Amino acid sequence: MATAKLLVVLVALMAAASSSCGPWELNIRMPTARAVEDAAAGVAAPLIHALRPLVGSAGDLGRRGGVPCDSWRLAVEAYNKRDWKTVPADCEGYVGHYMLGGHYRRDSRVVVDEAIAYAEGLKLAGNGREVWVFDIDETSLSNLPYYAKHGFGTEPFNATSFNAYVLEGSALALPETQRLFDKLISLGIKPVFLTGRTENQRAITVVNLRRQGYYGWMKLLLKPVGFKGTAIGFKSGERRKLQDAGYVIVGNIGDQWSDILGAPEGARTFKLPDPMYYIG
Repeated sequence: MATAKLLVVLVALMAAASSSCGPWELNIRMPTARAVEDAAAGVAAPLIHALRPLVGSAGDLGRRGGVPCDSWRLAVEAYNKRDWKTVPADCEGYVGHYMLGGHYRRDSRVVVDEAIAYAEGLKLAGNGREVWVFDIDETSLSNLPYYAKHGFGTEPFNATSFNAYVLEGSALALPETQRLFDKLISLGIKPVFLTGRTENQRAITVVNLRRQGYYGWMKLLLKPVGFKGTAIGFKSGERRKLQDAGYVIVGNIGDQWSDILGAPEGARTFKLPDPMYYIG
């Protein structure tokens, strides 16, 4: 009986907390230069966002909203659901808790662990021609602080506000991807950044990458201003140019299917999770 009463009290307290605040709150703790150096030395993982979840869980929010949000996310990641414009409105809380909590990081870690195991097993020619292609947004750099302010993908994409955010150069490194990047450098595989960002964002992108500890990459390939083709067409075309120049694409990693589809894809591709937006 005492246990039952205690549970009733706990439920009441959680309900009160839920009504007085949202499922997440701002917690501004941007990493210092020392923190980034410590993270690079393996002391602590750098932050990927300036937020933290408060109450609830992704599964609970999905059920409360009456939407099978976990099934929706699975369809997105498996590329069964395509050409969608926004996250379902009732899944904002679900996606927010997935991204802010440990689940997103755990899923990313599994991908990167497999990528590192694959890279360590490669027999390299030793001629410096092996490269690994990296996407940038939501792959090498995280824009989670931006999307947290815009409904975690439930709001239609606004190019003006997003580009203004990019020009701040404040996106944080995704620790799992940075771990892969550093491992490839140590193995003698040259990283190449291939992004849908445009040429007029080159300077700030270089600054942002270096500020977050990405050093030693071979190329940064950006989309021409005014490019009218598809993301798949642009990225596969750039990979073709690398291959025609004599480079061997041993790996390719991105958060969108458009990052890794279209010949030549590379010897092996890796897809990071991203339920916040779709690029076809």
